[in-house]
Amino acid sequence: MSSSSAASIGQPPPPAPPPEEEKKCLNSELWHACAGPLVCLPTVGTRVVYFPQGHSEQVAASTNKEVDGHIPNYPNLPPQLICQLHDVTMHADVETDEVYAQMTLQPLNPQEQNDAYLPAEMGIMSKQPTNYFCKTLTASDTSTHGGFSVPRRAAERVFPPLDFTQQPPAQELIARDIHDVEWKFRHIFRGQPKRHLLTTGWSVFVSAKRLVAGDSVLFIWNEKNQLLLGIRHATRPQTVMPSSVLSSDSMHIGLLAAAAHAAATNSRFTIFYNPRASPTEFVIPLSKYIKAVFHTRISVGMRFRMLFETEESSVRRYMGTITEVSDADPVRWPSSYWRSVKVGWDESTAGERPPRVSLWEIEPLTTFPMYPSLFPLRVKHPWYSGLACLYHVESKISVVGAISLHYCC
Repeated sequence: MSSSSAASIGQPPPPAPPPEEEKKCLNSELWHACAGPLVCLPTVGTRVVYFPQGHSEQVAASTNKEVDGHIPNYPNLPPQLICQLHDVTMHADVETDEVYAQMTLQPLNPQEQNDAYLPAEMGIMSKQPTNYFCKTLTASDTSTHGGFSVPRRAAERVFPPLDFTQQPPAQELIARDIHDVEWKFRHIFRGQPKRHLLTTGWSVFVSAKRLVAGDSVLFIWNEKNQLLLGIRHATRPQTVMPSSVLSSDSMHIGLLAAAAHAAATNSRFTIFYNPRASPTEFVIPLSKYIKAVFHTRISVGMRFRMLFETEESSVRRYMGTITEVSDADPVRWPSSYWRSVKVGWDESTAGERPPRVSLWEIEPLTTFPMYPSLFPLRVKHPWYSGLACLYHVESKISVVGAISLHYCC
């Protein structure tokens, strides 16, 4: 593989931390809890698929600005870029505690794909802790003169037990945040009706972290008998961009240009993935991509289910029906599998669910579709031993919405 200096694309990286802080390793359990239960980081050393279209969506979501039509296209940049993952590290913004991952990728040429076998790893799923709770803050929780009201079951499950022979029962809690900073709170059980509260120290924490109603906090009691504390800021429209931050258009152009250069030269490039800002993962294990795209039969009318995160940081399945299979952006990204499935959702909360999803995000049900496809998925090889033929796949979308694949190798 040829190599060159890594190009950073996506959102501008946060300011470089001091050398002594750079050596610190973030708590992986807390990072994944803040990232969310559906986040899956690919394994270092494996093959992955990078979607510049999805990366561009992250920029649009973080800047609250869609891609402008005058941004140039890069015809030599494929919609799916098969890469080797050389490095992945977990970080948190020093100002906002927002977690993100930094990945170093290197595109594979056809010969390298031919020599590469599909990795068995499907990525590092976000391992959610057993003893934890997540709560969305209310106006009372963020009041400078109030405290944090803790649900009773959450307090009993996560916090050390109170001594109820004391009146009132109270204790001091010491929690460590994502930067390993200690925060001290007074945990007391009082009021009418009686409830668990964090009082002394809480308003200092709220002010320091700039928390407002709608943000969320997570408390974790880990296997080392330590109390960990994480935060998630609610998504708020960014009306004014700081002068030090690149414009949205510049960020879009930068990420596309860097990816196109890396694809043309097989050189390494660096991306930043923000799991809370990005609508969905745009770097996925190659094995996951192959299984979904080349070994999944779908058609219009087929039923499916898909996992979503809840407010309590757990997961829930939602049901839907496939209504169309087509390019999400046929002008800029033709023949892209990114969000190629248009869906309709069953429940009244359909407005909160995306109208388009990707094949690897859904689980088609094993029932017959309501409208059987006339063009079923045809796969020449039952499974890949090498990947060179991925460069020669011609994909077509039929009028009834079934994916029909024709292999040239």
